[in-house]
Amino acid sequence: MRSFMKLTLVVLLAAFALSARAAGAETLTIGITQYPSTLNPNIDSMLAKSYVNGMTSRPLSHYDQDWQVTCFLCTEVPTLENGGAERVSRDEGRDGLKVTFQLKEGLEWGDGTPVTSEDVVFTWDVGSHPESGISNAELYRRIEDITVHDERTFTFHLDRVTFAYNAFADYRLLPAHIERPIFEENPAQYRNRTAFDSNPTNPGLSLGPYRVSDLEPGARITLVKNEHWSGKDPHFDRIVVRIFENTTALEANLLSGSIDMISGELGLSIDQALAFEDRHGDSYDVIHKPGLIYEHIDLNLDNPILADRRVRRALLYGLDRKAISEQLFHGEQPVALTSVSPLDWVFEEDVPRYAYDPEKAVALLEEAGWTEMRQGVRHNAEGKPLRFEIMTTAGNRTRELIQQVLQSQWQEIGVELAIRNQPPRVLFGETLNRREFSAMALFAWISSPESVPRTTLHSEEIPSEENGWVGQNFTGFSNERMDSLIDRIEVELDREKRRELWGELQTLYAKELPALPLFWRANSFILPEWLEGVQPTGHMGTSTLWVEDWHREGS
Repeated sequence: MRSFMKLTLVVLLAAFALSARAAGAETLTIGITQYPSTLNPNIDSMLAKSYVNGMTSRPLSHYDQDWQVTCFLCTEVPTLENGGAERVSRDEGRDGLKVTFQLKEGLEWGDGTPVTSEDVVFTWDVGSHPESGISNAELYRRIEDITVHDERTFTFHLDRVTFAYNAFADYRLLPAHIERPIFEENPAQYRNRTAFDSNPTNPGLSLGPYRVSDLEPGARITLVKNEHWSGKDPHFDRIVVRIFENTTALEANLLSGSIDMISGELGLSIDQALAFEDRHGDSYDVIHKPGLIYEHIDLNLDNPILADRRVRRALLYGLDRKAISEQLFHGEQPVALTSVSPLDWVFEEDVPRYAYDPEKAVALLEEAGWTEMRQGVRHNAEGKPLRFEIMTTAGNRTRELIQQVLQSQWQEIGVELAIRNQPPRVLFGETLNRREFSAMALFAWISSPESVPRTTLHSEEIPSEENGWVGQNFTGFSNERMDSLIDRIEVELDREKRRELWGELQTLYAKELPALPLFWRANSFILPEWLEGVQPTGHMGTSTLWVEDWHREGS
């Protein structure tokens, strides 16, 4: 009798569990290494924000897993061929474009307010305001006007013809009914007062399959289903994103069951993931995805020592990047030549290279005036030491190891390196945006396919107090030829001509070295065996943009 009762209980519990899973009554807990400095989709360029926003927000259009432009909020990608885009003459003598989008029917914000063309226009008002603090201000400056045809249809009037005219990954709609009063009261303070940070659990901020229900700054963000999401119903009722800035703690929490998976975008480095796979690969699905992730060192070119190109070249000759890759990453992260990936079709192989050559490094430093050695450190004629400070994201074990290798290898050529790291939300939210690093910052840029580096290399994109700290040219690089190449590449529709320009850009980058190229990073996704549907992209579009496809095996 007791056996029968036990069997009945087991069957009932199993049926209950299956029923709960069938209803999607499950929680998925994700571990990442950074907490967003903001949740506003258009402020700051921090990857942690993009990762969370992939579940709570959607762009008009973006690149998919096959690196093709696809619609997220629109009904069809507008092209010159299908008539959605049209070339037009402008008074300035340069052709422009009219690009018409139609929003999908039934789109609503998380509080039930319809998404309309008014939100599109308001987002442009914010993005084009010189004091709003929007990250990609250049995108909004290029939109000269917006014609509203109806509540769902509108036309962007662009001031130029570009090859990427229908890719609007950085055009993330803002809810006008919530954000407009905040913005209009004081545009210059908008970035500090946005409801995405002052009232992040407001359902009306959500335009994705999930909305923020609760958060603990620096530690956790809890998401629940957005009841007004009109797309595919996501499997998980709740997703908890937990932050462990120390990657050792991240791995320990996975093994203890406190989290279900480790994000590939913000998780373990390739060396850590390979070691994890050796030890625990039978219990997890480990995916290594090469991508457009450029690990490098930004140099503050306002620093008079780094302003000397000979010093920049010497620093790169003084690094054995190949050995670092082999010893730390099992050779899985190739040495970067420039900021353009070998995976990208515009990659140029024939550029100046900097193989490890300490003798050449020393010769360049001496040529630049750093001739006197005192206690192992070079000094110039004025007695100034050749000393730099390097910063990176505190708690990232691999980057901290790289810093130690840099410190050791540069010491061999007489360069002293001091390490001072910051939490990611401080480094990305304040220090880099305001160019408050004295010499070097080690981090990664993540890009889309054939992403023109205007925001990071064009002289108009140097953040300053005068422009409201807009732009991502944190190095302060200013080169007329680079500006011209960027301008020309964007408007060249002929692929072969554009490829030639890209080759010249990469050659110039390798000669000037506004940043020190390190590696092309592969992302490692560590997933439970029962989770299906996670598809890494290899570009700046995070896997969470398709979170509604994630599900438990068999459901």
